[in-house]
Amino acid sequence: MLTFLHIPLTGGVRLVDGENKCSGRVEVLRHDQWGTVCDHGWDLREADVVCLELGCGLAELALHGAVFGEGRGEIWLRHVQCSGHESSTLLMPTLTLLSPHTVFSPGEAVRFACNVLLGHHLSDFHLYKHGVSTPLVTQRADQTQTKVELTLSDIETFHQGSYSCQYRIMGGFPSQLLSSPPSNSINITVVEILTPQHWYNTSAEAPAGSVIKGHNFSITCSTRQQYPGGSFQLRLIRSNGTVRQSLPALTPYVTFTFPNAQSSNEGYYYCLYRVQLGGRTFVSRESQPLPIAIRDPDPLLSPMVISWLVSGLTFVVAVVVIIIVAKVLCTKEKKPTELERETRTCVDNTYVALSINKL
Repeated sequence: MLTFLHIPLTGGVRLVDGENKCSGRVEVLRHDQWGTVCDHGWDLREADVVCLELGCGLAELALHGAVFGEGRGEIWLRHVQCSGHESSTLLMPTLTLLSPHTVFSPGEAVRFACNVLLGHHLSDFHLYKHGVSTPLVTQRADQTQTKVELTLSDIETFHQGSYSCQYRIMGGFPSQLLSSPPSNSINITVVEILTPQHWYNTSAEAPAGSVIKGHNFSITCSTRQQYPGGSFQLRLIRSNGTVRQSLPALTPYVTFTFPNAQSSNEGYYYCLYRVQLGGRTFVSRESQPLPIAIRDPDPLLSPMVISWLVSGLTFVVAVVVIIIVAKVLCTKEKKPTELERETRTCVDNTYVALSINKL
């Protein structure tokens, strides 16, 4: 700030009779009246302050001797001195995003541009992330350079947040690096799409990796990182082509159900996660393949049971045949004139005769 007898000048300064608004004779406003400044002791330190107040950067020259004509009105300031705290008068820079979007994947680069209207005595530009005290990117600048590109390379998820830039110039008394106020803020989002996990469920009697034909089964896809508007896609690769189906990811996991499994459900299943953010589509890597085979149901009677039944039936038939044959033999051995009635039961080629005497 300009000071005279410890009275601060907080505004009301202009340059007149110059080629543009940043050159001319210095005039100050006091008591609603414009007046001049005595050039005694006037040098670049004081000229810098005036130029910064007017948004013109730092002064190139501090001329004496009424170069821009004789002043008019009262001489309001004599023996001008500077307090040495001129950094508050530096212009605020403007931060713009050169990248075409605000949403990024890990490993990508984000390109910013920091711009300032002044172009004198610039030292460097810095890119800051809000909440971090040290700059993430620093770029040296030519003294006449008003715009630099600041690139944030190979970003990670912790780079997500709000960014602003600042510049520094040489100025003040004694000469030192002065930092500008921070620029406007720009937010970026870093989307990390993780590879989903998946598993399947079916009837307990199905062998591992298989589903019994006609039975129900389901495949569940899940992810640890979920974003609004995301969806899961299940892809089936089979011998005659590929089948895809999608479900919205309202929760971190989604279940695809398959009633009445058929041969067309056999193949390798893959899960992936997809989301659209900031006009870009982000897709995860596919999960590991999940092979599923469709098997015919077991017959009603197993081969072992059928073998037992055949063996048992054969035994019964053999016993019946033996009994019939033995009965025929016993009948042939009976005499025609015999008066007793006999009942014979033959088992394994032997018989027992029960006789009933005729009364």
